[in-house]
Amino acid sequence: MRFILTHLSLLIFSVILWTCTTTPLSNPHDNIVGPHAAQEVEQEQPARPQELQRVFTGLDVLENMAFEPLQGHNVGIITNHTAVNRQGEHLVDLISGVEGIALTAIFAPEHGFRGTSQAGDAIPGGVDSATGVPVYSLYGADREPTAAMLEGIDILVYDIQDVGARFYTYISTMGYVLEAGAKFQLPVMILDRPNPIGRRVGGNVLDAGYESFVGRYKIPIQYGLTIGELARMVIGETMIPDLGEVELHVVECEGWTSDKVWSETDLNWLPPSPNMRNTNETLTYPGLCLLEGVRISEGRGTEYPFEYVGAPYMDGQLIAQELLATGLQGFTVEPVSYTPVDMPGVAMNPIFEAEKVRGVNITVTDPGSFKAVEFLVHLLVITKQNYPADFGWRHVTGPDRLWGGSGLREMIDAGESAETIIASYQDELQEYLHLREQYLIYE
Repeated sequence: MRFILTHLSLLIFSVILWTCTTTPLSNPHDNIVGPHAAQEVEQEQPARPQELQRVFTGLDVLENMAFEPLQGHNVGIITNHTAVNRQGEHLVDLISGVEGIALTAIFAPEHGFRGTSQAGDAIPGGVDSATGVPVYSLYGADREPTAAMLEGIDILVYDIQDVGARFYTYISTMGYVLEAGAKFQLPVMILDRPNPIGRRVGGNVLDAGYESFVGRYKIPIQYGLTIGELARMVIGETMIPDLGEVELHVVECEGWTSDKVWSETDLNWLPPSPNMRNTNETLTYPGLCLLEGVRISEGRGTEYPFEYVGAPYMDGQLIAQELLATGLQGFTVEPVSYTPVDMPGVAMNPIFEAEKVRGVNITVTDPGSFKAVEFLVHLLVITKQNYPADFGWRHVTGPDRLWGGSGLREMIDAGESAETIIASYQDELQEYLHLREQYLIYE
């Protein structure tokens, strides 16, 4: 059944056919005195007051319409714990209390409906205790909603907070939802949310043949789109092979301008996964997640994932000094030592578990100038140059899947400079930026 928009006067939907995780207990860690002299002046400067941008998410906008566009429909919701309004009320609870709307099913992505499962854990199905509605997992045996799961549903509503990185799997789930919409002729409504790192774009574009659940689309690592804008691009550029016609409705955010990162808005940060606890981590994650394929700790097993990086063989003072000497902007680094430990439900069996790790603590001071992927490339080159006998890959497929190609690993192994590696993907990045323009919603 085709979904008919009844409130054209509000002009917040656009029909697109051809376009478009409970903070763990403290772990043992021992900070080394710092920072370096080169950073002291910047750190001593008082923070400049700024007026936070008042933002309404797609859910807020739909709620202000009293969910009128969903009246008379059987609704399936693809969501997790992040789908809350400005008052912290969840989409599922809001919808279930609206007369005339039948909440038929809930579909959960990686980390689960409540967002408490660690990365990679299979998500079980079940029943939502608050509403009695069945919960189906889209992170297990089934990645795409099946005909049985969709029985009786006549519209799919997607609301999950994204972080703007290609390998964050919620956007892959979004693609499977689009496929289900096309296959079963169900309209898909996306309740848009700001990209917490804004329009920042960086890293290589995925190479053909390297498609996976941590890289479904031919986009760079930092793609600079909201989930609604990305859905438009996925459809418009046929980034899913053999994707049929999809009736897509994007409920746009109000008040957000795309140059603003999350900390510049008045929205509360709700960690979308157990190791994405603050907005600093959203800024470093597009680069440091790639350490999951390298013999370097990305901070899992501590309270500072994607902020602490290191290895037992490292000298944190040396790494910090050399990172500061790269000319990269927008961050500070301090030497740090820490001991990764098991954190049930958050990080189990982290690399270098129970070993003392030495490295650096990274803080982004200027999101506008910080380049996460370039920072990562320099970190790898510096580490390999200083510790050639200790540096290495956890396994070959890891870095290649996350990078979306073999180029990074091969160039690092060949001893190429960071500048050469970064230059290798600039042409394709420029092509992507040109392509992206036609799918932008927010200025």
